[in-house]
Formats: sequence, structure tokens, C-alpha cells
Amino acid sequence: MARTSLESADIAQRLARLSAVDEQMARTYPGASAARQPVHTCYVPANKVDVATVGQWGQEALAALDRDAARPEDLAGIVGMDPEIARAVHPRVRAKLQDDPVEDLRIDFEDGYGRPDDDVEDADAERTAGVVADWLRDGAEPANLGLRVKSFDTPELRARSVRTLDVFLTALLQQWGSLPAGFVLTFPKVVDAAQVEVFVELLELFEHQLGIPEKALRFEIQVETTQSIVDSQGRFALPRFLQAGGGRVSGLHFGTYDYTASCGLTAAHQHLAHRACDFARHAMQVSAAGTGVFLSDGSTNVLPVADQVHHGWRTHYELVRRSLEHGFYQGWDLHPAQLVTRYAAVFAAFRESAPAEAARLSAYVSASGGAVLDEPATARALAVSFVRALDSGATDAEEVQQLTGLSEAEIRKLGRL
Repeated sequence: MARTSLESADIAQRLARLSAVDEQMARTYPGASAARQPVHTCYVPANKVDVATVGQWGQEALAALDRDAARPEDLAGIVGMDPEIARAVHPRVRAKLQDDPVEDLRIDFEDGYGRPDDDVEDADAERTAGVVADWLRDGAEPANLGLRVKSFDTPELRARSVRTLDVFLTALLQQWGSLPAGFVLTFPKVVDAAQVEVFVELLELFEHQLGIPEKALRFEIQVETTQSIVDSQGRFALPRFLQAGGGRVSGLHFGTYDYTASCGLTAAHQHLAHRACDFARHAMQVSAAGTGVFLSDGSTNVLPVADQVHHGWRTHYELVRRSLEHGFYQGWDLHPAQLVTRYAAVFAAFRESAPAEAARLSAYVSASGGAVLDEPATARALAVSFVRALDSGATDAEEVQQLTGLSEAEIRKLGRL
């Protein structure tokens, strides 16, 4: 037996102190969420939401595709996509717009809605709860949906925010009896962890009063202020926000225009590709890594409408591709025609990278080696890429098996490792 110099008891005494670190790491960083992440969130002002909204978004997107990019080569020319990739993407985009146009819908009671009289907002909160109940009865609801409440900026807004949520939840529970699967709230303009703590306490009260299961009310924090990145005492703010969320925070969503304005940028420089936005997104990325909290990029106000359809599509397509390259697999869409380039960008990005990623994944699974030696974490990321593509409609199980030699079940299992 090899000789050693340290006493076992001395080693054990010191290593035992690290058990607290292990517990904290397991509690704070449980790993990636097993839930499906939508590729986008559509924000629709509450006064414009009705039972036809989801279908109308799909119909308007299809109409735009047929009018301005009816052929794969048209789409390729507009956004700068490889023609061969476009031939594979175009029919899948069309199918997506027909069958599942909206993956995530947020009924907006904040900036997109404004500040009407209280009786008007009460009526819209009650009416939209009825719309959601109708969707649920018809099986027509998006896989993910919820509402964005007003911020806690001022006492008046706080009271109105809570009242709107109260009216909505009360009406929805009366009409349907439970929350929809994938229900989530959006909490905007957070500047202090105390706001998150109070919001959590209010959600607990709602759950208790309405008979909602504990921690069923989850929410996204919108990162759209400089104080969301660095607080008033110079501390990194987002980890404190997540801790204050008590396990209820499902996502961090970037707010392009409020954030760039808070940085003092002029209107001409308030856009998603600005380096100030990159700094904020990297802060979000570092804060959320390993927590299971999803990241979402913000929006562009350059819309594909009237005589600006091609310009709007090019701008949106390039920004979505840029978000994907930075590890943001979700973003905001504000207009139905943006669904064309949302799915075109997501599908094209997958198809461009799929052959190389499939080869690396196959080599890892077969332990055959190759020019790249991947770690288990990288193999999981490769599998997750295929899982995302399967979930969004960018590919199908048969195509994945042809590329990787793995079944859909095997791919999904690798993605959970």
C-alpha cells in the first residue's frame, strides 16, 4: 500500500466543510429545465385579444408568405438564405404557420396596452380570462400563454397591476377551474429584489385564496432597466432577483427599448444588436446558467408592413439569427408577419448546423472518436439542438434518425443527461 503523510481524520474534517457548498449548488443550480422552451413570445395588447387572435396571427403570416415569398427562392433572396436551405425550410415554415403558428402568447396589460380607466381595464381583464377559458374548452390554446401585468414603478401602478391580475385569475378560475398548462406571468421593469419578494408574496396569497396548487403561479422577469444588471449598491442584481423569486422564476426576458433608453442611447441607436444590449444579455446568461431559467431576447420595432416588408423581414431574420448565435433561443414577436422570419431563421440555423452536429453526436455515442473529442456536456448540448428542432417543427424523427442514427427517444434521453 502506498504511503501517505496526512491523517485521514484531518482530511475528512476539512472536506466535510464542503458539504454546505454541495447543498447550495444543488439548490441554486439544479441544471437545465426539462420543460419545452418556446422559440418566441407574441405580445398582444389585452384590448385586441379575442378568441380569433391565434388563428388570425397564423392566417396573416401565411398571407404575407404567399404574397411576398411564395417560392423558396423568393424567401432566400429576401433574407439572404442559401437557396438549398430555403427549399427545405419553406414548406416547413408553411406547415408551422398552418398548424401551430403561436407557441407562446402574452396578453399585454403593460406598455402595449396603456393606462385606460379602471373600469375599462377591469372589463378587459375579465373578458380576456373568458377568452382563455374558451380556448381551453375548444383545445385551441397556445402551448404557453399568460399575461404581462403592469410594473411596480409607482404606488398607482402597483395597485392596478395586482387588481388586474386578481380580476383575471378570479374570472379564469370561475370559468375553467384551473390554470392552463404552460401558464406564466411577465413581471416588467424590475429594479430591486424587494419588488420580486412582494410579487412572490402576492402570488402565494392568490394561490391560497383561489385554491391554486403551491408555486403554480410562475413568472418571467423582464430585464429592461440598468438596475436589473447592477443594483444601487454596485452588486450584480440578477442572482438576487432569482433568489427572491423563490423557485417561481421561469425566465429572464430582455426588453430592448426600455433598456437602451435607460442606458442613455438615442433613438437611432436603440436596437437589439447594440453592444449595450450584448452586455446585458451576457449578464443574463451568466446569472441563469445552470438554474433551469430560460432566456429570451427582446423585440425589434422594425415591422414587415406596407412597403417595408422585405426590409422588416431582413432585419428580423438577421436579429433572430444573431440571438441564436448568442445562445438566446427565444425572442419577442410583435407582428404576425414576423412569424415568417422567426421560423425561417430558427429552421435555417438548425439545418445549417445539423450535418456537423449529427456527425459529432454519432461519434460520441459510438465512442469512435474523430477530429473533435467532445465532453458529455457538449454531447448533451448537441442532443438538445435536435430536441429543440423536433419541438419547433424544424425537423422530424425520421430525418433525425437519418442524420444521427439515433431515434427520437434516444436523442431526448441524451438531451437530459
